Amino acid sequence: MRAEDKDSPIRIWLAVIMLGIASFIMVTTEFAPIGLLSQIALDLGKDQAAVGLTMTLYAWIGAASGLLSAVLLQKFPRKPLLIVLMLVLSATNLAAMISHSFDGLLLARTVGAIVHGFFWAMAAAVASQIAPSHRMGVATAIVFGGISMATVVGVPLANLVGQASGWRTAFGSIGAVGLLTSVLMGVVLPKMQPGSPAGWRELGSVFRRPDLLGIYAVTAFMAAANFAAYTFIEPFLREVPNLPHVMIGALLFGFGGAGFLGNILTGLLIDRFMKSIITAGLVALCLALVGLGWFGPQLGTGRVLVLLVIWGAAIAALFAGLQTWILRAAGATVMSAAAIHSAVINSAIGFGAIFGARILTVSSVSGVMLAAGMVVIVPLLLILLQAAPRAAPKERGTF
Repeated sequence: MRAEDKDSPIRIWLAVIMLGIASFIMVTTEFAPIGLLSQIALDLGKDQAAVGLTMTLYAWIGAASGLLSAVLLQKFPRKPLLIVLMLVLSATNLAAMISHSFDGLLLARTVGAIVHGFFWAMAAAVASQIAPSHRMGVATAIVFGGISMATVVGVPLANLVGQASGWRTAFGSIGAVGLLTSVLMGVVLPKMQPGSPAGWRELGSVFRRPDLLGIYAVTAFMAAANFAAYTFIEPFLREVPNLPHVMIGALLFGFGGAGFLGNILTGLLIDRFMKSIITAGLVALCLALVGLGWFGPQLGTGRVLVLLVIWGAAIAALFAGLQTWILRAAGATVMSAAAIHSAVINSAIGFGAIFGARILTVSSVSGVMLAAGMVVIVPLLLILLQAAPRAAPKERGTF
């Protein structure tokens, strides 16, 4: 599924960057309720735990559609398909803006989740295949930089727009940016041939590979722990003593800024130090979440910010690192393996949101952070007890 013509290096990297921008819009759409949780709950007459569970609906539908994409979407040309997905996602944000009931919001996000799963199943794999093979890690990091930028700019900006003009304006703004992104994708993305339909047999062959299953297990526990905590980060920050509510957006900027820097460093180093980066990311994630949970908001603004920075850098490194590992290990089944990895991440987000909501019903937001930090011990043990691939670009990973 290489580009049809010989594009210049500048055109190729502009296309990869545009896929990163598209991923930013996708992830901002998914995570927008996190920065607007309290506002949505108050406006629609729901409690915070119920609104938090919209993350679960979004994630699980995205997981199912991502898995199906390997079978249903392979025969379609990649460029028009990606553009159409972005247009539909923009429409769902505008629909969320005008929703005046919780059911209306759920319907808009259901359609968005289907699009989200289709997009994420292809984006990183497409970027890795249009970029030079020895720069796969860099291309993957750029696309997954959309996650970091969504936390750097997307969620904090949604929070700030929500504080100033309401949560509906925040969703409308995301939709407008998505429409502009669709136009730019049409300009810079190269023409790409459709792939061969993977079929259920190829998906089954991926599930029978122990090395890939090991990576999926690490990803699942890591993502579930992260999003159990991240879903309720805004209520946690609201309990920091003497912190003005307008400063919540600034702290979220700190979290996302660290993620952006972590993503850049990962892109530079992942081709040489894959296992070390993933291991260090898990250790840092565990320590940050346990620290926030053990000491709680009473740590004060400065110490909370430090732990948020560690958390943000760690999770960015983990997402980019694990996705690169999958793409290297998959070999000829790269699209199917990437689709399953997307499904694993989205399923884990859903389970994480449910786990966090359950903990919140019996404990506090600090308890959610502590419990999530303890879960990170599981993937850390999996990494330490099993073998990981060396980072040679063409080497197939083992676990």
